[in-house]
Amino acid sequence: MATKQFNTGVNTFESKIGGLTVRGQAHSLSAWFVLALRLMMGAAFLAAGWAKLTAAESFGAAGYLTNAVPKASPMLGVFHWMGTTPWFVDFVNVAVPWGELFIGLALIVGAFVRLAAFFGAFMMLMFYFGNWTVEHGIINGDFAYMLVFLAVAAFGAGHILGLDARIERYEVDGEPLVEKYPALQYILG
Repeated sequence: MATKQFNTGVNTFESKIGGLTVRGQAHSLSAWFVLALRLMMGAAFLAAGWAKLTAAESFGAAGYLTNAVPKASPMLGVFHWMGTTPWFVDFVNVAVPWGELFIGLALIVGAFVRLAAFFGAFMMLMFYFGNWTVEHGIINGDFAYMLVFLAVAAFGAGHILGLDARIERYEVDGEPLVEKYPALQYILG
């Protein structure tokens, strides 16, 4: 039985996890859709962070953490601990609005996109468990947005009309930054 050889090229991608290999070929318009996802999530997070930072009342997470999380949430105890631990509440009160603002800015300008998308996905995962409802299945908007953040990171959306491509090419001692410091590929892109 003959096997079909997969031609690799600019619009193809492949990933191996364990013994499973998946391959795909992106449409030429895919870059525009990935850019749209990056900008959409950037605008949403920038607006959410800005609204919290400029609201008449300071953002406070304690009430949500201790009272709003549904009893069915598998992380109810964790949220209760977070909401009743003063130093953690203080941390969340700063981390959520500023995190949303900086994640949004990073995505809009296309800088440090993988790092921003990681933290955006983490925040959406926490919102997913904090807003836990499964009446209509386990997939909700928070879960879908988490996957959008992961897709933005996986596709290196910071290279599409973003600053990450420029940052990676910045030379240090005559060598491109990402070649001199390969670990940066995990936060840029």
